[in-house]
Amino acid sequence: MHRVLIVLLLLAGQPAPARDDGRAGDFDYFVLSLGWSPNWCVTTGDAQGADQCAPGRGMGWTLHGLWPQYRRGWPEFCRTPLPPPSRAMTREMADIMGSSGLAWYQWKKHGSCTGLSARDYFALSRRAYDSIRRPAIFRRLDRAVRLPASVVEEAFLRANPDLSPDMITITCRDGHIQEARICLGRDLDPVPCGPDVARDCRLKDAIFAPIR
Repeated sequence: MHRVLIVLLLLAGQPAPARDDGRAGDFDYFVLSLGWSPNWCVTTGDAQGADQCAPGRGMGWTLHGLWPQYRRGWPEFCRTPLPPPSRAMTREMADIMGSSGLAWYQWKKHGSCTGLSARDYFALSRRAYDSIRRPAIFRRLDRAVRLPASVVEEAFLRANPDLSPDMITITCRDGHIQEARICLGRDLDPVPCGPDVARDCRLKDAIFAPIR
């Protein structure tokens, strides 16, 4: 019995898995995911020859996606009768997402679960992106620095007084700051994150690369 209790406690602390049986429009809130483009280029994009990593492109915090979320877990790849986005729609999102390919994939995986048309999903994603002030200080870096992930969170909190620490989490990948994930209600007002989103990076020396 004691062993069973330990297993249950361990499982309770694990994030809920994604669900591909979700119904379009059935979710609790959004996660707005903002990626620091220079770090993504160092860890992934350069090897892929991504256009957003070209010198002079000047991309900083880009929109990774707007993700429907349950209080535990999230829906993905939902069945929807709505048509996929046109090439023109995805191309129009490249200015804040880095590429039309990412825009198309985000619609397929996440936008299909919102119950919105592709055009409305992208419009809502842009509104969400514009609703958050990206700290200007990071654009002033002229070299890579190492810093605690908590410093990045604090910068977002200072730039966005409506946010509180339970509404944002900073993630890391391969020793680099990866994303700022901000939880928003259906009306795009900030809300507390669920337990499977609120998992901050604990690095004290995460790498933060400068804009190219």
